[in-house]
Amino acid sequence: MTFKHHLFFCLNERANGENCCAQHNAFELFTYAKNRVKELGLSGTGKIRVNKAGCLDACNQGPVLVIYPEGVWYTFIDTEDVEEIIQSHLIQGKPVQRLLLA
Repeated sequence: MTFKHHLFFCLNERANGENCCAQHNAFELFTYAKNRVKELGLSGTGKIRVNKAGCLDACNQGPVLVIYPEGVWYTFIDTEDVEEIIQSHLIQGKPVQRLLLA
């Protein structure tokens, strides 16, 4: 089973209170992306898969997600950012420059 795009959302939560993606609304934004991709009819084999991930080791820039096979890393803060990633990167094939991790 292969996908055109595979999104991994870091949902890491650190018990010691250190900065982590879970502290930045990551689960809610993951849920938004998963539901939105389904709503748009973009999910499934040969299309897009949205997955949870453990620590992606970029918590200081979080929340973060990575899109494969391109290996493009993003940070985002709200559903508007996630929607822009869906519309621009996933649908139009244009990475969202302002949200890229350096």
